[in-house]
Amino acid sequence: MSVLSPILIPPEVKEYMKKGERFIKWDDDSTNASPVILRIDSKGFYLYWTFQNKEIEFLDITSIRDTRVGKFAKIPKNQKLREVFKLDFPDNNNFFLKTLTVVSGPDMVDLTFHNFVSYKENVGKDWANDIMAIVRNPFTYNACRYTFLEKILVKLKMQLNNQGKIPVRNIFQMFPADRKRVEAALNACHLPTGKNDGINPEDFPESVYKTFLMNLCPRTEIDEIFTSHHSKAKPYMTKDHLTKFINKKQRDSHLNDTLFPPAKPQQVQGLIDKYEPSGMNIQRGQLSPEGMVWFLCGPENSIVSQEKLLLYQDMNQPLSHYFINSSHNTYLTAGQFSGISSPEMYRQSLLAGCRCVELDCWKGRPPDEEPIITHGFTMTTEILFKDAIEAIAESAFKTSPYPVILSFENHVDSPKQQAKMAEYCRTIFGDMLLTEPLENFPLKPGVPLPSPQDLMGKILIKNKKNQFIPGENQDTQKKGKNPEEEVSGSDQPTPIDRESTAMACEATEEVPEVEEDLGNLDEEEIKKLQSDEGTAGLEVTAYEEMSSLVNYIQPIKFESFEISAQNSATTRDK
Repeated sequence: MSVLSPILIPPEVKEYMKKGERFIKWDDDSTNASPVILRIDSKGFYLYWTFQNKEIEFLDITSIRDTRVGKFAKIPKNQKLREVFKLDFPDNNNFFLKTLTVVSGPDMVDLTFHNFVSYKENVGKDWANDIMAIVRNPFTYNACRYTFLEKILVKLKMQLNNQGKIPVRNIFQMFPADRKRVEAALNACHLPTGKNDGINPEDFPESVYKTFLMNLCPRTEIDEIFTSHHSKAKPYMTKDHLTKFINKKQRDSHLNDTLFPPAKPQQVQGLIDKYEPSGMNIQRGQLSPEGMVWFLCGPENSIVSQEKLLLYQDMNQPLSHYFINSSHNTYLTAGQFSGISSPEMYRQSLLAGCRCVELDCWKGRPPDEEPIITHGFTMTTEILFKDAIEAIAESAFKTSPYPVILSFENHVDSPKQQAKMAEYCRTIFGDMLLTEPLENFPLKPGVPLPSPQDLMGKILIKNKKNQFIPGENQDTQKKGKNPEEEVSGSDQPTPIDRESTAMACEATEEVPEVEEDLGNLDEEEIKKLQSDEGTAGLEVTAYEEMSSLVNYIQPIKFESFEISAQNSATTRDK
């Protein structure tokens, strides 16, 4: 039993979305570009588009994972389509102001891209924002059982034939399990049953549709509820009986009565008013078996309590007080040994609510020397570091405003390429990147970390960190080695004791540092690197540019709870 008074508000469908907008829908595979009218139904169940021949294609709102505009939208690759949109004309600078891509799919990998181009500038941006407002509404992705039944009715009424009627064959297709039962249910509602027949939409209102469903799927178990709580001779449940049923059968007996008070008769009367189809029963404070069916299908009986779907936790505690929704090997679409890597996985992980993603960074090859992301010592494919950063920048805060942590596993042993990585982070993330500690939360012993609320809209870098004296040379720093062991002299960067900074400690799996050339690893060591233990222990020194981006979070090896407690005590005593 959830709350008696639902607190979630259905999403708003703006008037311009109901009315529709002219777009050109294009597809690279078919090379087709077709004018369509794009709309959303008044309930916010479907995004659909109508072609010039009146054919309609539907996209369930709950299947939409993202919307993209501008440079992040798909761009035609086919030459025929590029000519249609004049993409190769030097003066065609406004195309990106008209793009809209809707991304849908059952999971993060199996995605479909629906591409549109508007006739006016910036129209796609409004549609992208307002579609996502509907998609991300908690009411949308936590719908009650009746909402799914209601979606069927809405779709049936949008798929009319040339006579403006609901084809009966569509009803058979919607309920394909038992045709005879469908015919019997239609007969009970005095509706035509022939597959070539049509039903006037006004003859199939919600009340008739509910009667059709009751005949199609009789709920004999509901009668047992009435038998156990009322006399068989009375086909209804009184307000007092319904109150007892809710409090004794539906309510969790372990709940605190003060914090979660039992249902009261006046509240139960509100449920009768809402779900009982008979006006006479409503006046008498009685609920029929049919009313009970719709009550049990309503949001009051959702599995997850509605108040838990909204922000209900304190987000003002130090960052280290929270479990963080994290991703491992974020870039992979499949297995860790031979899977395909894709920047899209960063988008999908962040859109799914993940707040910590992993970037396994390796040195790029000449001539471009662009840093790459891949799973080291495996057959997985590579993606450019820059592409991953652009994907993160575009999707970081679409789902949640709370901070995003980029967990770097850094194997780039080139000062030049690390500097390039740092520059990409600064220029692409812009103000979203937290490069300096917050004024009220300096990196000093005893000062708590900022809270998720304090860090809203910020991206934090987690990487090994060294502190450097400005202006000194970094070229002698080698992977896995202390620079002081390589060269002595005053021109070497001097790491400062990291215990003097109040960093958030994050447990990472470590393996002993390998000083030998990686090419000399034997077969057993290679297998170890390809296992779940990974290559975290082979991370390289953080040069100045990357190190300067690290503030509140860095990887620290977890030794034991006892040592962690001692470190905490030492910090408090300082």
